[in-house]
Amino acid sequence: MAARTTGSVLIVTEADDLHGDALTATLRKYHGHNAIRLDMRDFPRENGTFRLGGDGSYRSLSHVMGLDDVTSVWWRRPHPTDVPAGASTEDNDYRRAECDGFLQGLLWSIPALWVNDPGADRTANRKIVQLETAYRAGFAVPETLVTNDVDEARGFIESRPGPVVYKRTGTGRGAFTETRVVTPGDLGRLGTIRNSPTIFQSYVHAECDLRIVWVDGIEWVVRIDSQSGVGRVDSRLDTSVAFTADRLPASVSKSLTTLMGALGLAFGVLDLRVGLDGEFYFLEVNPQGQFAYLEIKTGLPIFESLANLLVFGDGTVIR
Repeated sequence: MAARTTGSVLIVTEADDLHGDALTATLRKYHGHNAIRLDMRDFPRENGTFRLGGDGSYRSLSHVMGLDDVTSVWWRRPHPTDVPAGASTEDNDYRRAECDGFLQGLLWSIPALWVNDPGADRTANRKIVQLETAYRAGFAVPETLVTNDVDEARGFIESRPGPVVYKRTGTGRGAFTETRVVTPGDLGRLGTIRNSPTIFQSYVHAECDLRIVWVDGIEWVVRIDSQSGVGRVDSRLDTSVAFTADRLPASVSKSLTTLMGALGLAFGVLDLRVGLDGEFYFLEVNPQGQFAYLEIKTGLPIFESLANLLVFGDGTVIR
């Protein structure tokens, strides 16, 4: 497989991100490549410059070497800039907006392969967008209500013939919140959704769960024996059960390809649930989800696949 470029790979993530560390090590091992790392919270403590003239453009950050040599970017875990607080809230907001606008513009203007494109990444993080797009792509999707209206939520819960689960509407960083089944006690606390819109879905009685890492058309599928442990409702709660490499039926693979194309994502981590009825239900896609534990559990070369995508523009792994 011939390299598409001799340029650099930029990883935009937290300084202590283990996934960033693992990809850096993989790039070094398989490609002899030292990736550039950037934690956006280092700005404006560090200097930055963009210059455009007759001989082209120039970008620099005082603590990062070689921005203009970057030909691919893993937009892994970007943060807002870390602007020191002043005396005025209005002034703080202004300076933060200026710093965010500068650094984002500096990076987004790099003519590189983006994994993922920042605009597509941001849109695809909205679960309502995911659900609507998955439905149009041909996936089965559990009956769903997303609302901050207490009466709507109560009516939905009471109208379902079986259990209903609830979960947060975002996929961004924050305290871990598991998917839970609505209990009688929860009905008395529905007022809390007024300021925190919530997803309610018909519970899918499962045979197993699938977690899929999509690397620009390459499907790394892991079957999770969730029903044999304490993660029967939320498979993330129990990693002691069996994890095995698997494959998708052709029809599900086609829906997955359609979904990721419509969302404009080159990379994503998806959760599907295989129901007792044999149907493959779409639950969500996280454009930058966690997957290292899947490689540890199964031996699938997921990081190598991602590294190949960033270096060659193709996530195929040849062994």
